[in-house]
Amino acid sequence: MDKAVVVLLPSALMRLFPGCERELTVSAATVREMVEALDARWPGMRDRICDSTPQVRRHMNIFVEGERATLETRLSPGSEVFVMTAISGG
Repeated sequence: MDKAVVVLLPSALMRLFPGCERELTVSAATVREMVEALDARWPGMRDRICDSTPQVRRHMNIFVEGERATLETRLSPGSEVFVMTAISGG
């Protein structure tokens, strides 16, 4: 895996996809490719992370090395990617 990145998923997604791991490694050069790799392992995950436009859903956030990312964000080998549910409140 020369384009291997580490992905950390929220418990909300883990509950929806039995067998889903909290932390895993996938081969991806962009966030879009990472989402596709997750969807290949757990069909339907892309629809939970992305809307139909496709963009990252409003209630989801993706961070690469601590910076907010879009589907077009490039990934370096060894990058840490956090997929998080948005937190709101008052």
